[in-house]
Amino acid sequence: MPRTIGGISSALRGSRRAQFFAELLEAQQGPELDGVLSAWWGRAMLDTDPDRDRIRSGAEAGTLPTTSMDDVLRRRQQHGAR
Repeated sequence: MPRTIGGISSALRGSRRAQFFAELLEAQQGPELDGVLSAWWGRAMLDTDPDRDRIRSGAEAGTLPTTSMDDVLRRRQQHGAR
């Protein structure tokens, strides 16, 4: 998805699109506007995930599988990543 106003707004669901435009219209050009675009791009990416509802429910219920940083680092080392 493009990290543009159009790309972000197209991906957002329902009232989130209106929220995005409200924040966008209040942001000043520069770092503030960049921050709004970055934050909403992340939210829009989540909205495009077909498993979004299942993942959100699992997160709220505390049933998502978790991995420790030690496990992540160990797997990366096993696969040659540093």
